[in-house]
Amino acid sequence: MTAPAADLMSPLALFLHADIVVKAVMIGLLLASVWTWGIIITHARRLKQINRDTGTWERDFWAAKDIDAYHDARGKDDVPSARIVTAGLKEWRHSVGLATSDRSGARERLTTVMSAEVEGELDRLSDRLNILATVASSAPFIGLFGTVWGIMRSFTAIAGANNTSLAVVAPGIAEALFATAIGLFAAIPALIAYNRLTHGLDRLEAKLNRFADRFHATLSRELERG
Repeated sequence: MTAPAADLMSPLALFLHADIVVKAVMIGLLLASVWTWGIIITHARRLKQINRDTGTWERDFWAAKDIDAYHDARGKDDVPSARIVTAGLKEWRHSVGLATSDRSGARERLTTVMSAEVEGELDRLSDRLNILATVASSAPFIGLFGTVWGIMRSFTAIAGANNTSLAVVAPGIAEALFATAIGLFAAIPALIAYNRLTHGLDRLEAKLNRFADRFHATLSRELERG
């Protein structure tokens, strides 16, 4: 007698016997889970690759004897630091070419353009991370909605059958609670990944800002020589 009961409590059986509204909630949460895992894997790999490439590019950059020559050779690499250098050099060359030299204004403009480039890089890298935050915060409540709906339907069926035995009540309650379980299944990885990826982006931002500050100091010394 236990095998049929166990079959009725399997995840597939709980889904198949659930109310249409609860099924819709479950399907939506499962699709959200698949979507978030795609974002998690894509962004984790992308962030790891960018950190590795950025470290290599910056190491070679500071080892180069001629910054202009290095930039001409590798300035178009798909690396945030390369775009920061490009923005800084463009503004520096424009400032040096002005008829009236304003060193203080040039430094401010260099800070502005390189800071803007760092922010732009972070904006591009953080694209779609808000989806993880949305799933993490909303999935439990969506699952809870499915649970509440399913329990209401179960109680209505129990009242109609005029039978309150556990054998009658348990399957309907389990089907309803399964929606909450799927909601947590979608929300927990999304929350953990969002926090970890955000932390990784914060570390990358700090790294890029340090690079930009160091490059700004290099360009400032060149302005002093000019």
